[in-house]
Amino acid sequence: MKIALKVLLVILSCVYGGVFIYSAYTKAFPIQPFEYTLVEFLHMPWLLAAIVARFFIGFEAGIGLLMVINLYGKNKWVPKLSAGMLVVFSAYLIYLWGRFGNSVNCGCFGDAILMSPAASLIKNAVLLVATLIIIRFHDSWQHKWASPVSQYLFLACVTLPYLVLSIPPSEPNWLKSSGYVLDFSPLYVPAHEPVNIDLRKGKHVVAYISQTCPHCRIAAYKMHLMKQANPSLPFFMIIGQGKESKPLDDFWKATHAQDIPFTRLGQDDFFRATGGSFPLIVWVNDGKVEAKAEYINLSQKAIEDWVKK
Repeated sequence: MKIALKVLLVILSCVYGGVFIYSAYTKAFPIQPFEYTLVEFLHMPWLLAAIVARFFIGFEAGIGLLMVINLYGKNKWVPKLSAGMLVVFSAYLIYLWGRFGNSVNCGCFGDAILMSPAASLIKNAVLLVATLIIIRFHDSWQHKWASPVSQYLFLACVTLPYLVLSIPPSEPNWLKSSGYVLDFSPLYVPAHEPVNIDLRKGKHVVAYISQTCPHCRIAAYKMHLMKQANPSLPFFMIIGQGKESKPLDDFWKATHAQDIPFTRLGQDDFFRATGGSFPLIVWVNDGKVEAKAEYINLSQKAIEDWVKK
């Protein structure tokens, strides 16, 4: 009977740790949606969100790894720390539910599994019960090396995301002084739907977006958050359109980017402009491209400084 109980506790610890590892993995790949969740719901500055996101990913990975190998450290600090983290996360979920409602994605499993605050609170309650069972009944490894090894492994896991998922620079790729002129003429032919903004004049950050591309959706979501913070940012989206026009309802639901001016562009012209690589984000001054940016290093401050020049 004791052996069977021991086996069950080992399995429980492995499953418990596996949930934490999976949570860390889904937040890390890609990491941007998790960062943007911190910006949107906790109003963190962009750089701080990038730092905090990597810390929590490493934290969860460290807890998960140690629980899987049943290495709890002195006085079982690993499961106790995980219990404390679950309490803190639950407090955040209650805030999220009260402030934004139960229809938002809490980000507990990134974009892999969309979870409402209520569903995540139930998950945390189950995990907390499992933690208390493990603390009460499971002793894990008792060797003298167990305590220092647990600490070193945990610190390594917390550090690893900063090495593997380095924080990108906040500057775009500035082109040579000559730059190049982007052909916006397909947007202004009589057959095209009217475009109220003349992209051939003034400064604009133009993003060529495919509504089904996951990276494009992340880019649009980030631009939406920046637009919320500073409505004067000159964003404009050109969304590719296939031979059959598809509604954008799902795209808007994922990105919340309805606040950004946009137009649709036919498939041939869209691929001609992007070369088949998107999202393409260009900084345009009087029709001339001065810089290109990836969505991962798209910086609100850099755009604001550029517009002021």
